[in-house]
Amino acid sequence: MKLDLFAMPTIPSTNEERAQLRPIGRSTERYQMMLDELRQLVILADELGVDAFSTTEHHFHTEGGEVSVNPVLLYADFAARTKRITFAPMSIVLPTADPIRVAEDIAILDQLTKGRVAVAFARGYQKKWMKVLGQGAESATGQGDKGDSANRDIYDEKLEIVQKAWTEDCFSYNGHHYKVPFPYEGIDGWAAPEWTRNYGARGEIDDAGVIRKIGVVPRPYQQPHPPIWAPFTLSEKSLIDCAHRGIMPWVFESSPEGFLKWANLYQNEAAKGGHKLKLGQRLGAVRAITIGKTREEAFELAAKTTGYEYHHYFNLFGFGEVFRSPEDDTSMRPLKFKDEHVATQRMIDKGYQLCGTIDDVKRQLAALVKCHGDGDLEWISWNFFYQGTVPWQVQADQLELFVTKVLPEFHY
Repeated sequence: MKLDLFAMPTIPSTNEERAQLRPIGRSTERYQMMLDELRQLVILADELGVDAFSTTEHHFHTEGGEVSVNPVLLYADFAARTKRITFAPMSIVLPTADPIRVAEDIAILDQLTKGRVAVAFARGYQKKWMKVLGQGAESATGQGDKGDSANRDIYDEKLEIVQKAWTEDCFSYNGHHYKVPFPYEGIDGWAAPEWTRNYGARGEIDDAGVIRKIGVVPRPYQQPHPPIWAPFTLSEKSLIDCAHRGIMPWVFESSPEGFLKWANLYQNEAAKGGHKLKLGQRLGAVRAITIGKTREEAFELAAKTTGYEYHHYFNLFGFGEVFRSPEDDTSMRPLKFKDEHVATQRMIDKGYQLCGTIDDVKRQLAALVKCHGDGDLEWISWNFFYQGTVPWQVQADQLELFVTKVLPEFHY
């Protein structure tokens, strides 16, 4: 089983400091503190043998959380300080991005690192910044409404363009939302037609000097392209789409019966798409992890970090729905908990929060590694790692304990 370390770049601060220094996200001093922590974390992860490091893409978080506007640029810095770890933005939000620039940026990073790159693409859910950067693009809701359907249509087009840009020397594309070239009928007036005709990709320019296709450079270092991932919560259509396209999903569902259901569906649908996989192959599980000398110590750290963040922030966006139980009020959407301790206990009960002593976490992980069935899980992502929320030494101790004391049990 491989380990991805997922950190949400966070300005180190207490809530009191956030209020006193608002908007702390624009503080150069605190941003530098965050960069120093992230660098230390990535270097330690690389030294410990962690397989991949991930952050997400979000914008406009002046409050100091989710300060990850350009993961690819960060990774160029981190890659120069490390030797083996893979870097994987999780995720680049395609509906707000130019797909050709995305293809170029990832290809450059792949070339710089000689293949230490994977990439996740997402449809996006944070309305505040998606509407601005997408100039009106709707966020994904998973409800199949008009806005959600439009979001998916844009996402599908742009993903296809990214893959064409990576795999074809030159291409054209006539989509509803994006055309290559533009206008699709061709670009007249190119000043160097003979140069392109003699030395460019075949088919870029016709005999009349009209640009008919474009070629994106560089191509990725990995062939045909870096591995593609996608976060997955509740949409069956999204999981089936991943299976057919050969995309690896990261599954947030954490209850044993729920995770096994999605793992089986992915395996079966992948076979329909021509991908014969074992149960758990090309599949990732998303979990929070907290280790303590005692169960009580681990629980308090989990409540202070994961529980607090979910209760006060992430649940507001609907992430708590994967932890819903039959006894919960069906009219309460999004799902809310009384406090961070109640939220933490629910996440433990549902299997999302691995929490306790070293032996406790080993036991909790054992069934997941088998996909709660007869599988062999390929990836686990340590979600919302503690960066920015606890002192650096706590972060380092947690990572080292898990990698050196827990993972060896699972042939890491």
